[in-house]
This record gives sequence, C-alpha cells and structure tokens, in this order.
Amino acid sequence: MNTKEQLESALKTAMKAGDDLSKRTLRMALSAIRLTEIDKGVTLDEAGVQAILQKEVKSRQEAIVDAQRAHRPDLEAAAQAEIHLLERFMPKQLSAAEMDELARQAINETGATSLKEMGAVMKVLMPRLQGRASGDQASQAVKRLLGG
Repeated sequence: MNTKEQLESALKTAMKAGDDLSKRTLRMALSAIRLTEIDKGVTLDEAGVQAILQKEVKSRQEAIVDAQRAHRPDLEAAAQAEIHLLERFMPKQLSAAEMDELARQAINETGATSLKEMGAVMKVLMPRLQGRASGDQASQAVKRLLGG
C-alpha cells in the first residue's frame, strides 16, 4: 500500500473513530496532494507524495514558531500534534550523523572544495534524501562541511 492509500485509509479510520485532529490533518494533506496532481495533470509517485508531506510538516513548523511569538501554547500544541501525525506516514528522518555522511559522499563525488560549488553538491545530495530530511537540513550540513 502506497503512502496516499495509507493516508486515505487512516482518514476513514479517523472518521469512524470521530478523531477530529486526525480527520482535519489527513484531509489537508490529501487535499494538498490532489491539488498538486490536478495542477500538474499527473498522478504523483511516492516521492511526490513524500515531498508534499514534507511541505505540510514544514508549514506546521512555521506555525509553531508563529504561535510561540504570539504566546499561544494551544496553537503550538495543535501544530505539534499534526506534525506527529504526518510523520507516521513519512520515512524515518535522518540523524545528523547520517546527514553528514550523505553530504560528505556528495561532496567527494562532485569534488567540491568551496561554497561556490554548493549547487552541484545539492543536486547530487537531494535525490538521496527522499523525504528523510529537508532541503534546509541538507544545505546546513553541506555548508558546515565545506567550511561556510
């Protein structure tokens, strides 16, 4: 069963259980997937669905920061719960050590020696992450390893 089917199945389960948080979060994720499919005119593959889920998590992380600034622990807790729910459908996130190792491999393959070559390194590195880390995390690791 692919991730999209898992999301749909979890939504049905949440509807039967009357779980409002899960219903709302899963509907938003499925809506984002369907909207992207309609806009592009294609059915998303597994990597595309994972990219959408990654964006959904990132938007909720930004919502947490905004809630903290506004001193709204209720909104912060709700966003954190949504992130926790979405992460169930995502691959296990890379540890810092695993990210550094993948970044080192990409740097070695490209022969990069300075931050000027970061684009080439990122081009090699990003397909290997497959939803297990964000672009921000990858760029931070590459910058650190290239001495930036």
